[in-house]
Amino acid sequence: MRTASPNETRALGKRLASLLREGDVLLLFGDLGAGKSEMTRGIAEGLGVRSTVTSPSFTILNVYDEGCVPLYHFDWYRLESAEELYEMGMDEYLGGDGIAVVEWPSQCPEAIPEAYLAVKLEPVGENEREITLTPMGGFRELHME
Repeated sequence: MRTASPNETRALGKRLASLLREGDVLLLFGDLGAGKSEMTRGIAEGLGVRSTVTSPSFTILNVYDEGCVPLYHFDWYRLESAEELYEMGMDEYLGGDGIAVVEWPSQCPEAIPEAYLAVKLEPVGENEREITLTPMGGFRELHME
């Protein structure tokens, strides 16, 4: 799929949210500025989150629980080790009662769950993004219209 602006990336995230269910884990892959946060904002909007969604770069996790299901937004960019995640009770969030979105999952590969949806965002121009959704480890196929 291709988006031509940050708003289109957000709109794609909103459509994706309608296909998600409790326990789903999405890993967002892409360089700085690829659109991971815009995609997450769209997912949040699609779930009914009304508060401002910011990247949890310094806190590792932001929880948004005012939507139809909780949204757990992780940013693993500054992680020192998987221990940090386990100490904060990550097990309760990944595959739990909400939807988990993880930015920078490659920073802590040992914490990646078996089943997840890989969301790869690649810039193909100043505002255009090529977005690929790949179910991994038994994650179900999603059909985006």
